[in-house]
Amino acid sequence: MRHCIYPGTFDPLTNGHLDVLDRAAKLFDRITVAIARNPGKGPVFSAEQRLDLVKANLAKYPHVTAVIFDGLLVEFAVAQKADAIIRGLRALSDFEFEFNMALMNRHLQPRIETLFVMPHEQFSYTSSSLVKQVARYGGDIAHFVPANVAAALATAFPRPPAA
Repeated sequence: MRHCIYPGTFDPLTNGHLDVLDRAAKLFDRITVAIARNPGKGPVFSAEQRLDLVKANLAKYPHVTAVIFDGLLVEFAVAQKADAIIRGLRALSDFEFEFNMALMNRHLQPRIETLFVMPHEQFSYTSSSLVKQVARYGGDIAHFVPANVAAALATAFPRPPAA
């Protein structure tokens, strides 16, 4: 049984994340979506809120679970008895960071492979940071995130009353 970890901060979960998950779901028997607490990034949502937002979108994936983790990703992967880590690559700009991270992870734990998955091109410019910025200023994010995430962002960034 092949098991992979799909790590991220997921603040918030985007349709691009779900597209990568959909592609990984075709390759692995079991997937653990690993939500990093990552307080250094100053997330809008708590890890527990992010976990709830992710879990609400996993119904069509009976072989996918979601958990919160702390610490080194490769140590978490070993503890979970995973074979691989899945990472999404949207654009060339992601590659250098992800490549260096994969090499460090390989150095720390040679048994764990990192696989890069490209999302559909319609998600190549979508990032959690951009989605939050658009939501913060009242822009339409419906095409970028699942409905439950759009609702959570609307609560986090209420629109000011019209003047």
